[in-house]
Order: sequence, then C-alpha cells, then structure tokens
Amino acid sequence: MSVRRDRAIGAALRWLRGVAPERGTLVKDLIAGLPGAIGSVPDGMAASVLACVNPVHGLYASIFGPVAGGLSSSTRLMVITTTSASALAAGSAVAAVPEADRSRALFLLTLIAGILMIAAGVARLGRYTRFVPHSVMVGFLSGIGANIIFGQIPDLLGAQATGQFALAKTWDVIIHPGLVDLPTTVAGLAALLLLLVLGRTRIGSVSALIALVLPSIAVFVWGSGSIPLVSDVGAIPSGLPLPSLPRLGDFTFGLATGAFSVAALVLIQGAGVSEAAPNPDGTPSNPNRDFIAEGVGNLVSGLFRGQPVGGSVGQTALNVASGARGRWAAIFSGLWMALIIVAFSGLVGSVVMSTLAAVLIYAAVGSFRTGSLRAILRTGRISQIAVITTFIATLLLPVAAAVGIGIALALLMQLNQEALDLRVVEWVPDSSGRFFERPAPKVLASRRAVVLDIYGSLYYAGARTLQARLPDPAPALHPAVVIRLRGRATLGSTSFAVLSDYSARLAAVGGRLFLSGIDPGVLRQLRSNRTVEESGHVEIFEATEQVGESSLAAYSAAEAWLAGLDDDAPAADDAGS
Repeated sequence: MSVRRDRAIGAALRWLRGVAPERGTLVKDLIAGLPGAIGSVPDGMAASVLACVNPVHGLYASIFGPVAGGLSSSTRLMVITTTSASALAAGSAVAAVPEADRSRALFLLTLIAGILMIAAGVARLGRYTRFVPHSVMVGFLSGIGANIIFGQIPDLLGAQATGQFALAKTWDVIIHPGLVDLPTTVAGLAALLLLLVLGRTRIGSVSALIALVLPSIAVFVWGSGSIPLVSDVGAIPSGLPLPSLPRLGDFTFGLATGAFSVAALVLIQGAGVSEAAPNPDGTPSNPNRDFIAEGVGNLVSGLFRGQPVGGSVGQTALNVASGARGRWAAIFSGLWMALIIVAFSGLVGSVVMSTLAAVLIYAAVGSFRTGSLRAILRTGRISQIAVITTFIATLLLPVAAAVGIGIALALLMQLNQEALDLRVVEWVPDSSGRFFERPAPKVLASRRAVVLDIYGSLYYAGARTLQARLPDPAPALHPAVVIRLRGRATLGSTSFAVLSDYSARLAAVGGRLFLSGIDPGVLRQLRSNRTVEESGHVEIFEATEQVGESSLAAYSAAEAWLAGLDDDAPAADDAGS
C-alpha cells in the first residue's frame, strides 16, 4: 500500500513540476492569453451555432477546455477549445434530438467523447494517427469547410430554409429567393465586409469581434425587430455555470456514434496541431498525453455545460503569434474568457445571428487549403479518389458516416499501397560470397537455385500480391527457391498460406523451398502454424548478426541438394533460365 502511495505522490509531484510556470514567462503568458480570449468570444458562439445549441455553451467550452486541457497537455502551446469540425460533428449527432433536450444531449455526447479520448491515450493509440492519409484529411476538412459555408448561407440571408443537409438548404434558398430577409442580409453582409477589410490589418486578431459588435450596435440603434438575435436562440445566463451531471436516459446509439466521430476528429486534428506548434524548449510532444489532455478538456467542458473541444488550429496559431511561452497562455486564455463572460454576458444576447454566420463563412473560406488540394490532385489516381470521395461524403452524409468512410478509405488505401509497393527481386551471389540484385524471373528454371528477396509488407493484400509475383514453378523440374525474410518480426496467417501454397507447388515439380533470415519470433510462428512445413520439404535458416550469412548458407544448401539429385532424372525445358 505504501509503495502505491509513494508512486501516486511521485506522479502528483511530477505533474505539479510540469504545470508550474517557467521563470520569466508568467507575465508574457498572461498577456498572450488575452487575444485568445477575445477571439474565443465569436469562435465559441459560432461553434454553438454549428452544434445547433445556445451560443452560451460554446462560451463555456472556451473557458473550461483551455484550462483543463492546458494543465495536462504535452504540447504546451496548443489551445484546446471549440473547433468547427467537432462542433459540426456534434451538431450532426444531436440534430434529431428535440430542441428542448438538445443541449442536455450535447453535454452527454461531450462527456462520452472525452472518455473515448482518454481511453485512446491510455491505450497508446497516438501512433495510429499517422495512418490517416493526407489526402483523406484534406478532403474531409475541405468538406467540413464547404458544409459550414452552405449551412450558414441561409442564416446569413435570414432565410428559413429546409433540407436534409447543408447543400440542400442553400439550394432551397436559391430556388426560393422570397425567403431572404433584407435587413438580416444587410447586417450579415456588413459583418462579412468588416472581416474582409480588417482581416489583414494590425487589428486582424479582433476583426471577428468587431464584425459582431458594430452591426449589432447598428441594429440596436435602428431598432429592426425582424432580425434574429442570439437571445432568440436561448437565454444567456449571467455568471459562470455550476457543474452538472448528464442524464443517462438521453443516451442513444446515434449519440454514441456521434461521440466516436467527435473523438476521432479531435484526435486526428489535434495531432496535426501539435506538429505545427512544437514546444519552445524542443522537447517532443507525446500524442498519447495530448489525447488524454483533450479528453480531460472534454470531460470538464461537458460537466460545466460546454460542448466538445479539441486542439484548435486558429486559436493555437493566435496563441503563438501573441507571444505565448508556455502552457499558461492557454490557461490564462480560459481565465480571461471567464472574466469576459461574468462582465459582459448581458451583451451576448444582443449579437445578431447573421453576423455569426458571416464569421463562420469567413473562417471556413480561409480554412481551405487550396495549395494542398492542387498538389493532391496532381499526385495520382489513388490520392485523387481519396480526396474527392471524402469531400463528397462529408457534403452529402452525416458527419459520423463521413468520418467512418474516411477511416475505412484510409485503411483500404494503406493496404492497397502496401500491395502496389511490394517487389520481388533476385539475389545473385558472386564468388566472394556477396549478393547482387536483379529483377526476379517470371518462371523458374529446372535444376537451378534462386534467391528471392521481398520489399514491402506481407500482411493481407501484400501477401496476396507476393503470391502473384513469385516465379512460376510449373514449367520447371527440381527447382530450388530461397526466400529471404530477414527483418520481419511476425507474419500474418495470409503470409503462411501463401508460403504453404508455394511450397506445395514446388514440391509438385520435385522442387524445394528454403527460408532464410528467419527471426526467432517468426520461427516460433512457423513451428506453431505448421502449414508451411507440412506442405512440402522446407528448410529453415535462422538470421545471424551478419547480413546475408543465412541466405548464403541457404543458397549453398540448395546447391548441395541439387547436386545430390539423380543425374538421370528427366529435366524440364529451361525456358526460365
């Protein structure tokens, strides 16, 4: 018991040392956190619009996500707050929930997503984020951006559009122009114009806030009652929320699927953010710890009535640009945000909804990575199919389905690429015992030993590709084949089936299979699997410290076996020689 206590105390002390402000950075981080907090006001409200809930929940998430996430992340400059992708995924998951229950369902979804993220970090799944192809991620994020634009056009124009997805709603506005409300449109376009004019100036970091405030003041002064305000969506409570537990009765399969989609999106996007914002002292980020940090951020956000959070590209970039030196800049951003909510919560309800739509559209247009898209479309057919398929799926399907298609497509692309990359070459020994490489023969020659090496993966499709590319033994008599397997720690069942089949085909024409460079783990698998050795006579040569030694020994054994054959045995046509 005392050992466990000592370990717990040691872990707590290490965490405290890790989160303690570095000397001389606290004031800089305090100042750097303020622009992030100001920028989080429009970002948080806009994220709630995407999630189809009261904008205050995005503001709450912008308080507790950065604080909780900042205290536990390994990427110290990363800001864990609301993101468009997670908000859109969450909104898609709760869209079918009755409006009166939607916020409560969102809190439960946020908690479930947080638990999934923590589980992914504990299970050390961070290394698997690299298996998501760049083309799939760009296609998905581009689809998210397009969805935001199409989804916000009706709100920008004050139109009550109908449709099952964002593109359909925009089309409904196009074919029914009478739905457009002119005063709402003017306010939204004014905000968009302010963003375009101010976005690249010295005050660009607060341009979104100005785009919300000035049109809203004008509407308040002129008293146009037909323009929807944030307060029309829901009451904006004053002060900070108290923690509350969700109702488990709100749990549904669709909610769980949505939480999985949110978790997958947040983790993949967060991995990219951590790469773009390395630690100032050069210490490497730990993706598993960042997974846990994002999970903790979501748990705390959900408990305090906030929506899903994750590593934010925009807020992290603003954090770095503002001079952040450590994790406390993100933490201070959340604390500054709390002060803003306490002081100005009464003004939040007066913001014009079409200005929020303008902020979202402007941000979505800016998020398009046109350079990456052009590069992918020039890369090749596989990348083109991946980016286009993921983009279309994101436009036309619920986000959960699009995420599933993207992950499945990533796996298929990985397997397909492994199969395409597999090559079989022949090693030709010289008199000094060295090997030279040349293309493998299409067919085997009679009474001749050949050494084959394999480049590429031997799992799944790769193993079947090997089966198709091994030289054909049918025309030969008494061929000997050495297959070099050095460097492979394990083999899958498909690989054993392929080797077993090839050994049987060799045995059918009086040939023999030799396996060289065998790792001890593969040898144990061979002994346990048995199918390879039972298919015909197979000789196994374990790997040694000297590269090529076991292959040379296997080749010598194959030559000796051929020399010992009956010279009167009939020979097949040596067409493969």
